[in-house]
Amino acid sequence: MTSSAPRRSLSTVLASLVLAVVALFVLPAAPAFAHDELVSTDPAADAVLDALPGQITFTYSADILTEEGTAVVEVTDADGASLTEGAPVVSGTDVTQTLAGAASGPVTVVWRVVSSDGHPIDGTFSFTVNAASPTPTATTATPTAAPTPSETALPTTATPDATATPSETVSTASPLPWILLVVALVIVAGAIVWLFVARGRRGSSGGGSAGTSGR
Repeated sequence: MTSSAPRRSLSTVLASLVLAVVALFVLPAAPAFAHDELVSTDPAADAVLDALPGQITFTYSADILTEEGTAVVEVTDADGASLTEGAPVVSGTDVTQTLAGAASGPVTVVWRVVSSDGHPIDGTFSFTVNAASPTPTATTATPTAAPTPSETALPTTATPDATATPSETVSTASPLPWILLVVALVIVAGAIVWLFVARGRRGSSGGGSAGTSGR
């Protein structure tokens, strides 16, 4: 009976030591697995957009610390130029970063925040902005309106032809009546002269015949 009691006390001591070791290593590690994490972003990773959005919104699984400098967001275009404007704004589980400028091609986003348990977390993602195509179409449409001056020039060339036709009709119609009148007067005058000459010849021939019969 006396030997079994020390054995039970020894096993109890060993069991308590094991529980103490488990408590030392497991319980402190439990909060490490409870760090906040990024739930979603707007725009989402690998999204394809027609233009650069006005802002990027990050949503986390818990509230983010609001102390100055705890939230950092860097957004750069394909050439490495910064697209951020001002500091990010933290509101509960959301972090909003305002963007400015224009981009074409891949846009890289790098973020870093401090979670509610004081542990910093970070990450990176990217999205794509398509090149704007409406601009070339507008420039090519303007030269098509240029042929309109050529249409206005057509009436100017047709105007001299319309004014030239009356001058030709006046010049050809005016001399003909006068020429006919002159020809008619010449004919009438010639007929009158011929009549007088013919009568004079007849009178002279009649006088000669009477003188010869008296003798």
